[in-house]
Amino acid sequence: MTREEIFDLVRAHLADELELDPAQIALETRFKEDLEADSLDLYQLVLELEDSYGLKIPDQEAVNILTVGQAVDYVFEHASDAELPTES
Repeated sequence: MTREEIFDLVRAHLADELELDPAQIALETRFKEDLEADSLDLYQLVLELEDSYGLKIPDQEAVNILTVGQAVDYVFEHASDAELPTES
C-alpha cells in the first residue's frame, strides 16, 4: 500500500467521522485546530488505524501526531510488512 492510498483511507475515515467534505482534509491539516476534533475523535482515529493496519500506537507517540500527514507517515513507517510493502 502506498502513502497516497493510506492518506485516502485516513481522509475518508475522518470525513465520515467528523461529517466533513474530504476535500477539506489535506496532509498538513491539523486535527484539533483545523478539523476541531476532540480527544474522543482522536482516540477513535487511533483505534481505527490500529485495527486497519495491525498497529499498536503507544499513547506517548499518539499525542505527538498532530496532523493528517503525521498520521499517514506513522502508518506507512510502522505497519507490518504483511500490510504494507517497504520502499527501496
